Amino acid sequence: MFLASVGAPESQRQHQRLPMDPLCTASSGPRKKRPKQVGASMASPPHDIKFQNLVLFILEKKMGTTRRNFLMELARRKGFRVENELSDSVTHIVAENNSGSEVLKWLQVQNIRASSELELLDVSWLIESMGAGKPVEITGKHQLVVKTDYSATPNAGFQKTPPLAVKKISQYACQRKTTLNNYNHIFTDAFEILAENSEFKENEVSYVTFMRAASVLKSLPFTIISMKDTQGIPCLGDKVKCVIEEIIEDGESSEVKAVLNDERYQSFKLFTSVFGVGLKTSEKWFRMGFRSLSKITSDKTLKFTKMQKAGFLYYEDLVSCVTRAEAEAVGVLVKEAVWAFLPDAFITMTGGFRRGKKIGHDVDFLITSPGSAEDEEQLLPKVINLWEKKGLLLYYDLVESTFEKFKLPSRQVDTLDHFQKCFLILKLHHQRVDSGRSNQQEGKTWKAIRVDLVMCPYENRAFALLGWTGSRQFERDIRRYATHERKMMLDNHALYDKTKRVFLKAESEEEIFAHLGLDYIEPWERNA
Repeated sequence: MFLASVGAPESQRQHQRLPMDPLCTASSGPRKKRPKQVGASMASPPHDIKFQNLVLFILEKKMGTTRRNFLMELARRKGFRVENELSDSVTHIVAENNSGSEVLKWLQVQNIRASSELELLDVSWLIESMGAGKPVEITGKHQLVVKTDYSATPNAGFQKTPPLAVKKISQYACQRKTTLNNYNHIFTDAFEILAENSEFKENEVSYVTFMRAASVLKSLPFTIISMKDTQGIPCLGDKVKCVIEEIIEDGESSEVKAVLNDERYQSFKLFTSVFGVGLKTSEKWFRMGFRSLSKITSDKTLKFTKMQKAGFLYYEDLVSCVTRAEAEAVGVLVKEAVWAFLPDAFITMTGGFRRGKKIGHDVDFLITSPGSAEDEEQLLPKVINLWEKKGLLLYYDLVESTFEKFKLPSRQVDTLDHFQKCFLILKLHHQRVDSGRSNQQEGKTWKAIRVDLVMCPYENRAFALLGWTGSRQFERDIRRYATHERKMMLDNHALYDKTKRVFLKAESEEEIFAHLGLDYIEPWERNA
């Protein structure tokens, strides 16, 4: 949603402006108001439109005619569709030096009422998108916040406001519906940075504190505007509230700013972006004085694991986001290979893509079959061999199953399961994907994609599917809920009732929720 966060601070926007000073200067003098023209056509020469589902309108208010015209023409040359006038087809309004409230007020003056799907964005998003040659992901720093007057009528704007009687919010993510519509990006982004820094320092308590705070704020159907809005919301301790209050007052957190400028955090963030590099290796490299990947790869004394070598070799591809189109193309490869050996296998894409995300860092698949256990055990080695022969396999690490039937679920909320797994890097040819072929311009016809395959017994498929769908915080909380509220133990393998001393069977995720006494939450509502 466009109301999730304030735009980039003015000091940042100054650096994001394009060169050519005359074009960055707002024109002076009165301007005539332009009437709304539904479906208005563009007056400039036609350009090829690359992004059909995105229609821009650039607001002249506080920007000036000259700069607006320059940005409109440049955006069109980059393949964006830009309307001269505001029309019903517009999906994104781009503004400069305007808050979301100011843009909404301008729309009201024009007697224009837009849908709640309309994105209100800072010009920094457009500039970044033009630099990337495609629309970049919209984050909290790009979105314009609307500071709503809670005494006003609910139809005064698009901002969802706290209801008069807020329903009691659970401390458990498994009792909250959390979609991808995050109204509190400015806070959740801050807490995720603080949580990541705590994880780098192996401070579990702080990590959990910040992640729970981010999780509960993501579930709210309104934007937090004042500290009054935090009343009655769980998981917001004193330290968390101090951060929220500072962001409300100053637009940013000094603690987050310090973390982002911290050399250790920056180094760990960089090192762990390499496939196969964890916290221990990052700590070692940092203590050795390394601060860049180029210095690490050029050092002859360092020895890398097979996984790390692959991580460095395909770094540029692996560090870039995997699109849904790419994930679906990988899905076709997986199904073709698996069904060649096990035609009755069920294959499900899990992880963030099952939760409705448009981009991710890898693609996870759960595979199960009602056939024999022997067929299941032999499947992944056969698939690996097939891809190797086809020249599609760039790296693999096969982890054999250590699964034991009727073993009690783990008490640890983050414990990995014992199913047979294969961590791979596959070569995905661009011709298999409908979009995103930028690498072909450089003569490269494929992209390295991280893929995880998990093979689980048929009778355990519901528990494995629940566990591998995520999100991480949702899984932590549903296991914590099972333990503390239901006297049960849950993991990716099974659900055990400690009171009755019996394993509870489930053919679907819905049955697991029912055993736990929970309302079923759809996968796209688990983005905690």
